[in-house]
Amino acid sequence: MADLLVRGVDKELVKALKKRAGAHGRSAEAEHRAILAAVLLTPPRRNLAELLAAMPEVGRDADFQRLDGSGEAADVFG
Repeated sequence: MADLLVRGVDKELVKALKKRAGAHGRSAEAEHRAILAAVLLTPPRRNLAELLAAMPEVGRDADFQRLDGSGEAADVFG
């Protein structure tokens, strides 16, 4: 396992790190490792536009039109 030394960290940031570490019941060093792992090892989240663009082209617009005006739900599982 490698060591990481971070210099020039703002005092307020260090204070916030220690506060967060205390809230999670771990040392500031362990909290620092957890933050780095969460940010760097977690796949990036995609926004709604990216998710919609990734959907395959299936069906036609007509597949989603209401067939009758009765207000009853269609039996799609029958």
